[in-house]
Amino acid sequence: MPSQIDRLVETIRELEAELEIQLAQRAEELRIRILNGKIDYTREILAAHRALKSGLLKYVFGAAPLILLTIPFIYAIAVPLLLLDASVSLYQAVCFPIYGIPKVKRQDYLVFDRASLAYLNLIEKAHCAYCSYANGLLGYAREIAGRTEQYWCPIKHAKRSKAAHGRYSRFVDYGDGEGYQKNLQKLRRDFKDAGNL
Repeated sequence: MPSQIDRLVETIRELEAELEIQLAQRAEELRIRILNGKIDYTREILAAHRALKSGLLKYVFGAAPLILLTIPFIYAIAVPLLLLDASVSLYQAVCFPIYGIPKVKRQDYLVFDRASLAYLNLIEKAHCAYCSYANGLLGYAREIAGRTEQYWCPIKHAKRSKAAHGRYSRFVDYGDGEGYQKNLQKLRRDFKDAGNL
């Protein structure tokens, strides 16, 4: 019999599916279409977007000086991000086949569609690409780490984590030694929602 927690998790999944439907409807309202993997705008929307674009000089000279001084700090993180990307990609390429864990598809997390927004200037598009890479990469690395945790240590914490990953709800309760011993092998194979090897 499902527990209250199981019912809540199922309700969350149903709400996430409903959210996807609502987001798709909102995209239709904004007349956003994706054809062959590319964003397709009507000419009138493209013209309206271009009219909203801020010029480069106005954008740069309109920025507060303190904002401009933070740019090197933001972009300095690119090096650790690239190292993280290479590390987690290599890790899963080597280890996941051995463990029998389906690989995380990088392209599902790294989405670079903001470059097609005509109301963004070149600098804004570069910022958006950087943010898309950073946040997408962290999501990609988090899913790799979550699958690893599910394989090696699928036990919930005694103290609630503020941002548990999506695989966490299926873990064994903290202190449930019998449940851990009984369910460990099953949990190590429970990746049906994650795709095929």
